[in-house]
Amino acid sequence: MSVTTDVSIESETSHFSKKLVGQWIVVLGLIYLLLVAVSTISGGFKSATGDNARQLFEFARNPVTGLVIGTIATALIQSSSTVTSIIVGLVAGGLPVGLAIPMVMGANIGTTITNTIVSLGHVREREEFKRAYAAATIHDFFNLLCVVLLLPLELMTGFLSRSGYALASMMSGSGSLSIKEFNVVKPIIQPALYFFQDIVLAGMPKVATGVFMILIGVIMIFVVITLLGKLLKSLMVGKAKEILHKSVGRGPFSGLLSGILLTVLVQSSSTTTSLIVPLAGNGVFSLRQVYPFTLGANIGTCITALLAATAITGGNAVLALQIAFVHLLYNMTGVIIIYGIPFLRNLPLYAAEHLAESTVKNKLYALAYIFGVFFLIPGVLIALSNWLGL
Repeated sequence: MSVTTDVSIESETSHFSKKLVGQWIVVLGLIYLLLVAVSTISGGFKSATGDNARQLFEFARNPVTGLVIGTIATALIQSSSTVTSIIVGLVAGGLPVGLAIPMVMGANIGTTITNTIVSLGHVREREEFKRAYAAATIHDFFNLLCVVLLLPLELMTGFLSRSGYALASMMSGSGSLSIKEFNVVKPIIQPALYFFQDIVLAGMPKVATGVFMILIGVIMIFVVITLLGKLLKSLMVGKAKEILHKSVGRGPFSGLLSGILLTVLVQSSSTTTSLIVPLAGNGVFSLRQVYPFTLGANIGTCITALLAATAITGGNAVLALQIAFVHLLYNMTGVIIIYGIPFLRNLPLYAAEHLAESTVKNKLYALAYIFGVFFLIPGVLIALSNWLGL
């Protein structure tokens, strides 16, 4: 009987190990498809626009419009990773970096809608809902404050653009030590690009080929990141919860690092911040403990855009890396400035607590807040910027 049991356990362990290996092989396959998708968008954008990329994006000629585009796109798609990966591909295809920077800032705002919606699941219990709603919206208020402080600073000084370019140039190489041509990604993704451009879309006009490649790339990114998120969530969420319980309550620095680590592991800031909202609602963590964790999630999500940028080759490779580094530097700078200065640090806390108090008294505030911040205010900003001729 014992021998039979041991054999059964060994068989189950072997089956589990094979399944786990299979799942990680699928993860690698999805990462490969992400690289192909970004390169497909880049190639398609170049084919469709030629030298007219700037004219094509005249609708985003001012920072306000770019910010709104990033916010609404991410709120609708529910994935900042998807939107920033698409932006990386567009920059590689000719979208000016100056227009892309407000878009990635907007993506930070748009992604926070997920955990705000998750908090509504606690609506039946007054105190529980208040804690959960505050934990969700503190992420919103921090990202809004980041834009208010850093977008004007970037427009005046260009510090993000310059710093991002410097880092991208260092990675791309320069002078006699250049390693631009030594790109291990290019030969791997080239066959897939050839398949789309020269076989599937063969014989089509150049502009039509470009448009279809952009569409294929966008659809691929959306599908890949959705599947990747779900798969990594199933692989890592159990471990994630364990790390959460062990590290978040130990202090701000530990909470920040755990937010970065878990978001890198599950490839979704929405997933990690949504994990902690129910724990805050149930009183496991206080709002002040949740706060640095959400900031870590902001930084951790930047890995996707950096990964996507490695797929780009040619003259615009450095620009693709630049916008990816801008995304990372923007989030890191926001944490250093806002969380590092006590007065600024307390503003999102104060706003989240007071909004939660008001929403508990009248639940319609929750719907008004989501609609107002993510859709109504962006629409008003676009109308104002057009009216003022910005």
